Amino acid sequence: MLSRLYPENMIIDMSLQNLPDSDQRLDAIFQAFGDLLFILNEDGVILDYKSGDSTHLYLSPSKFLGRKIQEIYPYKVGRKYTDALFNVRSGKKATQIEYSLSMNLNVGWYEARLIPLANRQIITCIRDITKFKLSEIKNERQLQQLAALRAIDLAITTNVDLGDTLSAILDHVRAQLNVDAASILLLNRGNQHLEHAAGVGFYTTALKHTSLPIGGGYAGVAVSERRVVHVTDLQFNQLGFLRSPHFGAENFIDYYAVPLFAKGNPLGVMEVFHRTLLSADVEWVNFLETLAGQAAIAIDSAVMFKELQRTNSDLTLAYDKTIEGWSRALDFRDRDTEDHTRRVTEMSMKLARRMGIPESEIIHIQRGGALHDIGKVAIPDEILFKPGPLTDDEWDIMRRHPVIAVELLEPISYLAPAMHIPRSHHEKWDGSGYPDGLAGEAIPLAARIFSVADVYDALTADRPYRSAWSKMDTLEYIFTNSGIHFDPNVVTEFASMIAE
Repeated sequence: MLSRLYPENMIIDMSLQNLPDSDQRLDAIFQAFGDLLFILNEDGVILDYKSGDSTHLYLSPSKFLGRKIQEIYPYKVGRKYTDALFNVRSGKKATQIEYSLSMNLNVGWYEARLIPLANRQIITCIRDITKFKLSEIKNERQLQQLAALRAIDLAITTNVDLGDTLSAILDHVRAQLNVDAASILLLNRGNQHLEHAAGVGFYTTALKHTSLPIGGGYAGVAVSERRVVHVTDLQFNQLGFLRSPHFGAENFIDYYAVPLFAKGNPLGVMEVFHRTLLSADVEWVNFLETLAGQAAIAIDSAVMFKELQRTNSDLTLAYDKTIEGWSRALDFRDRDTEDHTRRVTEMSMKLARRMGIPESEIIHIQRGGALHDIGKVAIPDEILFKPGPLTDDEWDIMRRHPVIAVELLEPISYLAPAMHIPRSHHEKWDGSGYPDGLAGEAIPLAARIFSVADVYDALTADRPYRSAWSKMDTLEYIFTNSGIHFDPNVVTEFASMIAE
């Protein structure tokens, strides 16, 4: 920055190598600058100075003339001058340093540029950069705050667990607001109490069992009055924390409570604690409220997600109960196969798990199995319950029941993933099945699994027109038709399951 303010050629062109020989030239050059100028020898001893603003001097002139510049400043600043002088003596053309000083309860920032002269003296130009530095710090802080808000947004959208999200938010609260501890209390809609949900930075578990009514304590007041509550003397004003007899051990002094609202509804409170007085300005408080707003969004999103999950769960239960009712209605229609659907479905689900089908897909096998013969509701009783052999025309009608099942179920998008079994459980490995004549792995795996279990259960059950087959005879029939009617891999796994 200083190179922009003091171009190097401007200084060199002043023939400063002649400076000690001309008092008039010295005065002229000093007056040309509005900032601090020091003339040092190579050891840093102050030979002369010019001050545009004496408030920038750390000591009065009578106390620093003839002393080393690295000794009149605080140690850390002095070390920077010592290093800069060493660099200048080592042959560097110019050296620049930056430092801060606390004066009159304020912090000032300065840039010093040390330029060697031909006579082994050093001219030091010092500029007050407080305004620029504060602007730089402010910009950097705003960038950090934006990054924190982005990280919080990411936590809200990616974390399923509300506790993890709130903890992430509180970590950013501590880092960005520079406070010792922070917590979030959530409103229990059941008892209308504020209860501890997350906290960081506490020495004890003093506040983990918090349960405050709205209007009780500082947090309760923040919610009931919908305003930020600020307390600066917690050590003598702990009435708001009678909820915890161990709160005093935390040694907190400064405190803020920010109510959390979404869509006008109270959700809870964000609390921040500090063990010394906070130097909070308007910008600090505004960002605290922004972070509280992010917390409210996270809580509201989690509540909505949980309610959506509960609604989906209720709908799923209702759908499944409906499917179960349809399945039982089919069984009641055909007493000869009563309970067949349940047995085959359970057997298919067990076999599917053995074959590594993900649990997320097992539910579709369960639903598809329960509805596998739903198309038979449209088959006339005289065909469905005919005691003798069916004619070719009657077989044509009977073979339509998988297609009828699709026509019945297709409008229900919820059941789309379960359609494989109702449509394809009569397909055969060699392509001789119906309704689509699929062969081999073109037949959906769920249907291949179900068809083996379906035949096994049908043959091992008594029918009015025949007695049940033995398990051995049934397995022999299935093995005989492996690679013809059935998927050989499914047959092998099915036989192992039955043997166990």
